[in-house]
Amino acid sequence: MSLTERLFAPLLSVPAKPLVTHYDDALGSRIELSRATVANWAAKTANWLRDELDVEVGSAVSVALPAHWQTVGVLLGAWWCGAHVVADPDGATVAFIGPDGSAPGAESVAVVALDPLGRGLSGEAPAGGLDYLVESRIFGDDFIAYDKVSGDAPAFHGSTVDELVARAADRAGALNIGSDDRVLSTLDWSTPDGLVDGLLSVLSAGASLVQCSNLDVAALPKRRESERTTVELIKQ
Repeated sequence: MSLTERLFAPLLSVPAKPLVTHYDDALGSRIELSRATVANWAAKTANWLRDELDVEVGSAVSVALPAHWQTVGVLLGAWWCGAHVVADPDGATVAFIGPDGSAPGAESVAVVALDPLGRGLSGEAPAGGLDYLVESRIFGDDFIAYDKVSGDAPAFHGSTVDELVARAADRAGALNIGSDDRVLSTLDWSTPDGLVDGLLSVLSAGASLVQCSNLDVAALPKRRESERTTVELIKQ
Protein backbone atom coordinates (compact mmCIF):
# COMPACT_ATOMS: atom_id res chain seq x y z
CA MET A 1 0.00 0.00 0.00
CA SER A 2 1.02 3.59 -0.56
CA LEU A 3 2.33 5.83 2.21
CA THR A 4 -1.00 7.69 2.26
CA GLU A 5 -2.93 4.45 2.71
CA ARG A 6 -0.55 3.23 5.41
CA LEU A 7 -0.41 6.40 7.53
CA PHE A 8 -3.41 8.54 6.68
CA ALA A 9 -6.29 6.27 5.65
CA PRO A 10 -6.64 4.71 9.16
CA LEU A 11 -7.35 8.19 10.56
CA LEU A 12 -10.55 8.46 8.50
CA SER A 13 -12.35 6.25 11.03
CA VAL A 14 -12.89 9.57 12.86
CA PRO A 15 -13.28 11.89 9.84
CA ALA A 16 -14.42 15.03 11.68
CA LYS A 17 -11.40 15.20 13.99
CA PRO A 18 -9.10 18.15 13.22
CA LEU A 19 -5.94 17.11 11.42
CA VAL A 20 -4.10 20.34 10.70
CA THR A 21 -4.52 23.88 11.96
CA HIS A 22 -2.32 26.27 10.00
CA TYR A 23 -1.23 29.71 11.12
CA ASP A 24 0.65 32.23 9.02
CA ASP A 25 1.63 35.00 11.39
CA ALA A 26 2.84 37.20 8.54
CA LEU A 27 -0.69 37.19 7.09
CA GLY A 28 -2.54 36.91 10.39
CA SER A 29 -4.39 33.86 9.10
CA ARG A 30 -5.68 30.69 10.72
CA ILE A 31 -7.38 27.77 9.00
CA GLU A 32 -8.36 24.38 10.40
CA LEU A 33 -8.95 21.27 8.30
CA SER A 34 -10.55 18.04 9.43
CA ARG A 35 -9.27 14.64 8.41
CA ALA A 36 -12.14 14.35 5.92
CA THR A 37 -11.31 17.70 4.30
CA VAL A 38 -7.65 16.78 3.94
CA ALA A 39 -8.72 13.45 2.42
CA ASN A 40 -10.76 15.31 -0.19
CA TRP A 41 -7.81 17.54 -1.13
CA ALA A 42 -5.48 14.54 -1.29
CA ALA A 43 -7.92 12.57 -3.46
CA LYS A 44 -8.43 15.47 -5.86
CA THR A 45 -4.65 15.84 -6.12
CA ALA A 46 -4.08 12.13 -6.70
CA ASN A 47 -6.79 11.93 -9.35
CA TRP A 48 -5.44 15.00 -11.13
CA LEU A 49 -1.85 13.79 -11.06
CA ARG A 50 -2.73 10.34 -12.37
CA ASP A 51 -5.50 11.12 -14.83
CA GLU A 52 -4.31 14.45 -16.21
CA LEU A 53 -0.54 14.55 -15.71
CA ASP A 54 0.31 10.85 -16.17
CA VAL A 55 1.91 10.31 -12.77
CA GLU A 56 2.44 6.60 -12.19
CA VAL A 57 3.91 4.49 -9.41
CA GLY A 58 7.56 5.52 -9.15
CA SER A 59 7.16 8.81 -11.04
CA ALA A 60 9.29 11.64 -9.65
CA VAL A 61 7.22 14.53 -8.28
CA SER A 62 9.16 17.52 -7.03
CA VAL A 63 7.65 19.47 -4.12
CA ALA A 64 9.24 22.81 -3.30
CA LEU A 65 6.63 24.17 -0.90
CA PRO A 66 6.66 25.40 2.69
CA ALA A 67 4.99 23.55 5.57
CA HIS A 68 1.44 24.67 4.79
CA TRP A 69 -2.03 23.12 4.86
CA GLN A 70 -2.06 22.96 1.05
CA THR A 71 1.25 21.11 1.08
CA VAL A 72 -0.39 18.34 3.14
CA GLY A 73 -2.86 17.71 0.32
CA VAL A 74 -0.09 17.82 -2.29
CA LEU A 75 2.12 15.31 -0.45
CA LEU A 76 -0.66 12.89 0.47
CA GLY A 77 -2.06 13.07 -3.05
CA ALA A 78 1.32 12.44 -4.66
CA TRP A 79 2.02 9.48 -2.38
CA TRP A 80 -1.48 8.10 -2.87
CA CYS A 81 -0.82 7.51 -6.55
CA GLY A 82 2.63 6.10 -5.80
CA ALA A 83 4.84 9.07 -6.66
CA HIS A 84 8.40 9.46 -5.43
CA VAL A 85 8.60 12.94 -3.87
CA VAL A 86 11.97 14.54 -4.62
CA ALA A 87 13.62 17.93 -4.29
CA ASP A 88 15.13 18.40 -7.76
CA PRO A 89 12.57 19.38 -10.42
CA ASP A 90 14.89 18.48 -13.29
CA GLY A 91 13.37 15.46 -15.00
CA ALA A 92 10.38 15.28 -12.64
CA THR A 93 7.02 14.34 -14.12
CA VAL A 94 5.45 17.19 -12.13
CA ALA A 95 6.99 19.94 -10.02
CA PHE A 96 4.97 21.77 -7.36
CA ILE A 97 6.16 25.31 -6.66
CA GLY A 98 4.89 28.37 -4.84
CA PRO A 99 3.76 31.49 -6.73
CA ASP A 100 7.30 32.89 -6.75
CA GLY A 101 9.11 29.64 -7.50
CA SER A 102 10.56 28.08 -10.61
CA ALA A 103 11.06 24.50 -11.77
CA PRO A 104 13.43 24.18 -14.72
CA GLY A 105 13.45 20.78 -16.36
CA ALA A 106 10.11 19.43 -15.11
CA GLU A 107 7.62 18.01 -17.60
CA SER A 108 4.71 19.86 -15.94
CA VAL A 109 4.70 22.63 -13.34
CA ALA A 110 1.91 23.04 -10.77
CA VAL A 111 1.85 26.44 -9.10
CA VAL A 112 0.33 26.43 -5.60
CA ALA A 113 -1.11 29.79 -4.58
CA LEU A 114 -0.67 29.14 -0.82
CA ASP A 115 -3.70 31.34 -0.23
CA PRO A 116 -4.98 30.86 3.33
CA LEU A 117 -8.58 30.44 2.12
CA GLY A 118 -7.78 28.04 -0.71
CA ARG A 119 -8.22 30.46 -3.59
CA GLY A 120 -6.25 30.04 -6.78
CA LEU A 121 -3.68 32.43 -8.18
CA SER A 122 -4.72 36.07 -8.41
CA GLY A 123 -3.28 36.28 -11.92
CA GLU A 124 -2.05 33.91 -14.58
CA ALA A 125 0.34 31.14 -13.63
CA PRO A 126 3.98 31.63 -14.66
CA ALA A 127 4.70 30.69 -18.25
CA GLY A 128 3.90 27.04 -18.81
CA GLY A 129 2.57 26.53 -15.29
CA LEU A 130 -0.80 25.23 -14.11
CA ASP A 131 -2.85 26.70 -11.26
CA TYR A 132 -2.95 23.69 -8.93
CA LEU A 133 -5.99 24.75 -6.93
CA VAL A 134 -8.08 25.56 -9.99
CA GLU A 135 -7.00 22.49 -11.97
CA SER A 136 -7.34 19.88 -9.22
CA ARG A 137 -10.56 21.20 -7.68
CA ILE A 138 -12.76 19.65 -10.39
CA PHE A 139 -11.50 16.11 -9.76
CA GLY A 140 -13.19 13.53 -7.54
CA ASP A 141 -13.22 13.52 -3.74
CA ASP A 142 -12.38 9.80 -3.67
CA PHE A 143 -9.33 8.06 -5.09
CA ILE A 144 -9.19 4.43 -6.15
CA ALA A 145 -5.68 3.21 -6.92
CA TYR A 146 -5.29 1.19 -10.11
CA ASP A 147 -1.74 0.05 -9.42
CA LYS A 148 -0.27 -1.48 -6.29
CA VAL A 149 2.43 0.46 -4.45
CA SER A 150 4.90 -1.90 -2.82
CA GLY A 151 6.58 -1.28 0.50
CA ASP A 152 9.99 -1.03 -1.15
CA ALA A 153 8.86 1.69 -3.58
CA PRO A 154 10.69 5.01 -3.10
CA ALA A 155 8.49 7.64 -1.46
CA PHE A 156 10.63 10.58 -0.29
CA HIS A 157 14.20 11.49 -1.21
CA GLY A 158 14.98 7.81 -1.84
CA SER A 159 13.46 6.49 1.40
CA THR A 160 10.94 3.71 0.79
CA VAL A 161 7.35 3.46 1.97
CA ASP A 162 8.30 0.85 4.57
CA GLU A 163 11.22 2.92 5.83
CA LEU A 164 9.11 6.06 6.24
CA VAL A 165 6.30 4.22 8.01
CA ALA A 166 8.78 2.69 10.45
CA ARG A 167 10.62 5.97 11.05
CA ALA A 168 7.36 7.83 11.59
CA ALA A 169 6.28 5.34 14.27
CA ASP A 170 9.70 5.45 15.95
CA ARG A 171 9.78 9.24 16.00
CA ALA A 172 6.21 9.49 17.30
CA GLY A 173 7.33 7.37 20.23
CA ALA A 174 10.56 9.30 20.76
CA LEU A 175 8.70 12.63 20.68
CA ASN A 176 5.97 11.30 23.02
CA ILE A 177 3.21 12.02 20.52
CA GLY A 178 -0.05 10.18 21.19
CA SER A 179 -3.46 10.13 19.57
CA ASP A 180 -4.87 12.77 21.95
CA ASP A 181 -2.04 15.25 21.42
CA ARG A 182 -2.12 18.56 19.60
CA VAL A 183 1.38 19.19 18.26
CA LEU A 184 2.60 22.79 17.88
CA SER A 185 5.28 22.80 15.20
CA THR A 186 7.41 25.19 13.18
CA LEU A 187 9.46 22.48 11.47
CA ASP A 188 10.16 22.58 7.75
CA TRP A 189 9.16 19.58 5.64
CA SER A 190 11.71 19.82 2.84
CA THR A 191 14.21 17.47 4.53
CA PRO A 192 13.60 13.84 5.57
CA ASP A 193 14.09 14.62 9.27
CA GLY A 194 11.79 17.64 9.16
CA LEU A 195 9.09 15.79 7.25
CA VAL A 196 9.17 12.72 9.50
CA ASP A 197 9.13 14.69 12.76
CA GLY A 198 6.88 17.54 11.64
CA LEU A 199 4.22 15.66 9.67
CA LEU A 200 4.56 11.88 9.38
CA SER A 201 5.05 11.23 13.10
CA VAL A 202 1.85 13.18 13.76
CA LEU A 203 -0.05 11.08 11.20
CA SER A 204 1.44 7.88 12.59
CA ALA A 205 0.28 8.72 16.11
CA GLY A 206 -3.17 9.87 15.00
CA ALA A 207 -2.59 13.28 16.57
CA SER A 208 -3.52 16.80 15.43
CA LEU A 209 -1.01 19.30 14.05
CA VAL A 210 -0.89 23.04 14.72
CA GLN A 211 1.60 24.25 12.10
CA CYS A 212 2.92 27.79 12.41
CA SER A 213 4.52 29.64 9.50
CA ASN A 214 6.45 32.90 9.97
CA LEU A 215 6.07 32.44 13.72
CA ASP A 216 5.64 35.47 15.91
CA VAL A 217 7.41 34.23 19.03
CA ALA A 218 5.48 36.69 21.18
CA ALA A 219 2.28 34.89 20.18
CA LEU A 220 3.43 31.50 21.48
CA PRO A 221 1.89 31.69 25.00
CA LYS A 222 -1.52 32.64 23.61
CA ARG A 223 -1.21 30.03 20.85
CA ARG A 224 -0.50 27.30 23.39
CA GLU A 225 -3.51 28.31 25.44
CA SER A 226 -6.02 28.82 22.63
CA GLU A 227 -5.06 25.65 20.74
CA ARG A 228 -4.50 23.58 23.89
CA THR A 229 -1.28 22.17 22.48
CA THR A 230 0.50 19.41 24.36
CA VAL A 231 3.69 18.77 22.37
CA GLU A 232 6.05 21.33 20.81
CA LEU A 233 8.42 20.96 17.86
CA ILE A 234 9.96 24.41 17.60
CA LYS A 235 12.72 24.96 15.09
CA GLN A 236 15.67 26.62 16.79
